[in-house]
Amino acid sequence: MRWSMAGVGRVAERLPATLRAYRRLAAAAMPFAPLLLRERMRRGKESPERLGERRGESRVRRPHGPLVWAHGASVGEILAIIPLVERIRARGFNVLVTSGTTTSADLAGRRLPAGVIHQFIPLDAPRFVQRFLDHWRPGLALIAESDLWPNMIMESAARSIPMILVNGRISERSYARWRRAPATIAALLEHFDMCLTQSAPDADRYAELGAPRVSMTGNLKLDAPAPPADPMKLAAVQAAVDRRPVIAAASTHPGEEAAVIEAHLRLRRSFRGLLTILVPRHPQRGPGVVSIADSAGLGSAMRSRGDLPDRRTEIYVADTIGELGLIYRLAPIVFMGGSLVRHGGQNPIEAAKLGTAILHGPHVWNFADIYSALDAARGAEEIPEPAKLTAGFGALLSDVRLRDTIADAALSTVEMLGGALDRTLSAIDPYLMQLRLEHR
Repeated sequence: MRWSMAGVGRVAERLPATLRAYRRLAAAAMPFAPLLLRERMRRGKESPERLGERRGESRVRRPHGPLVWAHGASVGEILAIIPLVERIRARGFNVLVTSGTTTSADLAGRRLPAGVIHQFIPLDAPRFVQRFLDHWRPGLALIAESDLWPNMIMESAARSIPMILVNGRISERSYARWRRAPATIAALLEHFDMCLTQSAPDADRYAELGAPRVSMTGNLKLDAPAPPADPMKLAAVQAAVDRRPVIAAASTHPGEEAAVIEAHLRLRRSFRGLLTILVPRHPQRGPGVVSIADSAGLGSAMRSRGDLPDRRTEIYVADTIGELGLIYRLAPIVFMGGSLVRHGGQNPIEAAKLGTAILHGPHVWNFADIYSALDAARGAEEIPEPAKLTAGFGALLSDVRLRDTIADAALSTVEMLGGALDRTLSAIDPYLMQLRLEHR
């Protein structure tokens, strides 16, 4: 791929003052990168043996032939693009997948197809980005959702790498922030050949912010397969639980665990042997969740310690990574976290695909269209405030027929809303054909 410093200069000349300042600051901050990485490593947010990737270095040789680069910020984005990566790989292309978190790297190691390379995205400093692009020389870049790193975009544009935003979304909050810096976001979006969005409102927002070619293709997460579960581990937990009534709260945030535990305290009088599974969004919060249960006088166990729930366990803290597939198969009723607090809600699609009856709070703007469709089809129930959790769980524990009706409606809804994968592939197919021709 041909490029030159003159190409970088031409891109930089057209930048607004905000991006020129960002570029200078990022370059000036490079000497502090070791300190930043060391602190992140201390907090468990970096893999010590792969720190070089954050500087654009790689121990992996670039494969011969055309290479498609797909980037997703974290676990959710990587899960969404895995089916897309599988289809591109099946067509014979080399594929590089990048992400920014250790949890997404672990997921990539388990779920990416054979032959697909995973690397950490480099820090967004010009030299690190240049080193990364010099090594991998991608012929096409697919950026998931809204992870827009200015130097990465500008350096890719200088090399004339086609860039496509896939599964694009932009929340109302982000849209309002970007509207205060219209020249900045427009200068980034103008480098994208296409923006393929999850919904019509997302498409409208990207177009208004300056994206030149926008199309609504739907949400790739609706086409992702249901998360797997290790059969032996699932059987072990099922045997430990036996016939006890089970409810779960998935991907919870601070404040929500206390509300769920309070609901458990009220429900245990009516539902003998009730087991509540709590899955904190950030597994390192597991000990804190156990402390809340202990303070309430409830027996607890932690999955990260290898514990299985016994007859004294009332609160089972599943503080592990990649086991939501197991939890959804175990619990017929699930409250989706991040929705009673002002986080914006967590993804309900996986729970719907695995036949759970879904409860959620009012703050679901991260997945507004999906929750709206689920609620309209009676495939989920909104809990307007923490005090209503008891009634929400209780109604579904008492009425198996109602529970099954909600679960069936949820599954039908997500199946009806699918098709984004085929539409996305159709949109990027001309770029894949061009890339293949260029390498013949």
